[in-house]
Amino acid sequence: MCGIAGLLHFDRSRVVSGDVLDRMTDVLAHRGPDGRGTYIDGPLGLGHRRLAIIDLSDDAAQPLTNEDQTVWVVANGEIYNFRALRAELEAKGHTFRSQTDCEVLVHLYEEEGEAMVERLRGMFAFALWDARAQRLLLARDRFGQKPLHYRLDQAGVHFGSEGKAILQDPAVPRGSTRRGS
Repeated sequence: MCGIAGLLHFDRSRVVSGDVLDRMTDVLAHRGPDGRGTYIDGPLGLGHRRLAIIDLSDDAAQPLTNEDQTVWVVANGEIYNFRALRAELEAKGHTFRSQTDCEVLVHLYEEEGEAMVERLRGMFAFALWDARAQRLLLARDRFGQKPLHYRLDQAGVHFGSEGKAILQDPAVPRGSTRRGS
């Protein structure tokens, strides 16, 4: 079990507060006691709490990125077919920094865009940021084994493995989160 959290402001001039993202991430500490990471790119913030299972090294710490740091991901769960996907992606020239299953997400996105989710087998929820396109992709497995709560309004989107992560932003009114389906 890991925990993910984050937000995207639709107003691109509005920068994510590091303090808010830290609170969103830290409230999920029980989901991932082995590490913590955040990434902010202007209006986008990603947070992760890590439970190290497949690759215990620091190279597998999230958020994970591609070679040129234009695609970023935080993920919870396990990609069962990551070895086959990794071999395919390496054959296409992608470089991996770790042995973790979730690193395939950034490289698979580079190859297939949002259609990548059709190739994934496993139990997962993830948030992927494409910095070039300024696009956030939120996805979870078909059966919803890994939770992904979200709040969407005119100002932006907040998400987290638990609703209480979203509620750490003082701008979010109580009772306004939904579980993804």
